[in-house]
Amino acid sequence: MVKLIHTLADHSDDVSCCAFSSSLLATCSLDKTIRLYSLSDFIELPHSPLKFHTYAVHCCCFSPSGHILASCSTDGTTVLWSAHSGQPLMVMEQPGGSPVRVCCYSPDPTYLASGAADGSVVLWNAQSYKLYRCGTVKDGSLVACAFSPEGNLLVTGSSSGDLTVWDDRMRFLHTEKAHDLGITCCAFSPQPLSGGEQGLQFYRLASCGQDYEIKLWVVSFTRVLGLELKYKSTLRGHCAPVLTCAFSHDGQMLVSGSVDKSVIVYDMGTHSVLHTLTQHTRYVTTCAFAPNTLLLATGSMDKTVNIWQFDLETPCQGSMNDQLKQLIEDWSEEDVSTWLRDQGLEDLIGIFQMNNIDGKELLHLTKESLAGDLKIESLGLRSKVLRSIEELRTREDSLSSGIPDEFICPITRELMKDPVIASDGYSYEREAMENWIHKKKRTSPMTNLVLPSLILTPNRTLKMAINRWQEIHQK
Repeated sequence: MVKLIHTLADHSDDVSCCAFSSSLLATCSLDKTIRLYSLSDFIELPHSPLKFHTYAVHCCCFSPSGHILASCSTDGTTVLWSAHSGQPLMVMEQPGGSPVRVCCYSPDPTYLASGAADGSVVLWNAQSYKLYRCGTVKDGSLVACAFSPEGNLLVTGSSSGDLTVWDDRMRFLHTEKAHDLGITCCAFSPQPLSGGEQGLQFYRLASCGQDYEIKLWVVSFTRVLGLELKYKSTLRGHCAPVLTCAFSHDGQMLVSGSVDKSVIVYDMGTHSVLHTLTQHTRYVTTCAFAPNTLLLATGSMDKTVNIWQFDLETPCQGSMNDQLKQLIEDWSEEDVSTWLRDQGLEDLIGIFQMNNIDGKELLHLTKESLAGDLKIESLGLRSKVLRSIEELRTREDSLSSGIPDEFICPITRELMKDPVIASDGYSYEREAMENWIHKKKRTSPMTNLVLPSLILTPNRTLKMAINRWQEIHQK
């Protein structure tokens, strides 16, 4: 279970961001200040609040050591502070003076990234305080950024909805339209999904946006073979734009905050909703997990920051966590009702119960049966149900086979033997993709968009990872 253990109400305007070090919590606000609290008792430090910015403070983050705090503002600056004394150490001005919306440290303390409203992203040398490299996204403001766990990739998100991936020298690698109405936040899970050898690890990335959705991606990268950004699934539950998301330190949970005033905690093993927290009275703008402990901070336009404590000894009630340990085909009608509720489809529970839809029937539903047998008239609602069912089918395959999902061909749903990268950025079994192109011409199996090229590139990195997994798990 999770319980509210403290509420901080010191800011005089909207709380825009909160961040943890191992011993401190920092919060910043449109009131132009940053406040610091001790994690031992949540008492504000004597040198808090920190005042320097002349306009709203949008983001703050600690260096990996926790000794330095960075903050950025509408005033076009990113300021570095001593976390222990509160003294400003350096003021770094964004080229062009555009309002700075977001900042983040690399996992080692070498670099600090800052993103601005004019679409510029700057990589600062955090030791010399000098500008190292900079880049610009094609459209929109820079509103989100996150370093990969190894620090070799930087992902930025824009108000136009694009995720852009850069290497650690600010060289452009890839861009992807992720959210039609604009991205609001992105975050890497700190734990790799699979692999182990250097260059053969896969990482989970979450993004959220104005379209009410949280999307999960798998990112793989080597300097020899390049990058792959692959869409995996969508988490639903909010009924309004999602403004923030963050992973727990062990990668097992993801938290999100929304315009609907709620905070949702998801189980990353099952993609189910663990908790829905509704204590904030206005938009939830920020959330952050503490490193190494299960403390959660959530901030809001209600000017407060709530501190939550997770109790791992108490089983989670009202979630799908236990139910998803069994195969979905074995779900009862009540399990299906719980799943519908977790997907934000409560209005369909009566229809599904009336038609005795259990797990086996759920997995066999089609657009024809939804419209004809269940009489669901709304095309959008039918599409949402079908997308959620497709995610369940994917999860069923993974649960029953034990194969990491990134090793399964999206077309055949079988372990890939000869993976290739198509021009849509996704990996497929070569034979399956060649047959698809022959039958479907130039469309992508994942996006249904026209493929810019029919060239298939061998994904040697993925093939090596699959071979290594087989050696370990299929002896």
